Amino acid sequence: MKNIAVIGSGTMGNGIAHTFAQYGYQVALIDVSEAALERAIQTIGKNLDRQVAKAALSESDKTNTLTNISCFTSIKEGAAQADLVVEAATENSDLKLQIFKELDEFCRPETILATNTSSISITKIAAVTKRSDKVIGMHFMNPVPVMKLVEVIRGYATSDAVTASIMDLSKKLGKTPVEVNDYPGFVANRILMPMINEAVYSLYEGVAGVEEIDTVMKLGVAHPMGPLQLADFIGLDVCLAILRVLQDGFGNPKYAPCPLLVNMVTAGEKGIKSGRGFYEYTPGSKEVVVSPNFR
Repeated sequence: MKNIAVIGSGTMGNGIAHTFAQYGYQVALIDVSEAALERAIQTIGKNLDRQVAKAALSESDKTNTLTNISCFTSIKEGAAQADLVVEAATENSDLKLQIFKELDEFCRPETILATNTSSISITKIAAVTKRSDKVIGMHFMNPVPVMKLVEVIRGYATSDAVTASIMDLSKKLGKTPVEVNDYPGFVANRILMPMINEAVYSLYEGVAGVEEIDTVMKLGVAHPMGPLQLADFIGLDVCLAILRVLQDGFGNPKYAPCPLLVNMVTAGEKGIKSGRGFYEYTPGSKEVVVSPNFR
């Protein structure tokens, strides 16, 4: 594989594009918005600058990485010559199904279609294509250039050859791939999201405050980040969407999202991306304070 297309230029999409380009792959970064693509390239440039400052990359490595990325606003144009497409659009089932229908139409028959979904069924996504054997989950962790794990999720019809190819490719990106099967939430989010949900319930029921809950999990369980701050980092809307996938997929009330989480997302408080979640985030500052709602 030499030519990679990445659908979506948000946090995950630009991180995936950055990583492939850094390792010498030709990347077509695709988004419907030219402004979003410009922001993505700026973000990638800033992240590369951090790597250079830490002596993890040279200036020439940075230049080569950026040179390896081309931007497109058309799936048909951007993905036509791809050996692999990695979809990293919003965690919305209908949107992903529409994208995969288009990819199946516009991509070459041999092209592998991967999704970075954190919870949606690979089998369901594959079913809208005529190449179910070539559809697979490639779930990167955020921030992509830093985090080593890639969950490689086999759909019901994903072939052994495609799975082996994506496992090998992940290793070439300096990642540690773990093969898992296609069940709601896979492994990472099936375990992580109920924990985050319980942390929100602990706040909702008045067991403890935001900082107290996060401090207990950081100092008592050695988590690098407390579950409420992590939820802000992931995006409260994303956490809510994953919990609903788990609840629908298993039909088990234990996955029901906390009413507080639902209300916060409804009110537009989504964490870092909106400037406020359980904590408050000031642009350009590293200072994090508990949201006024919870003081």
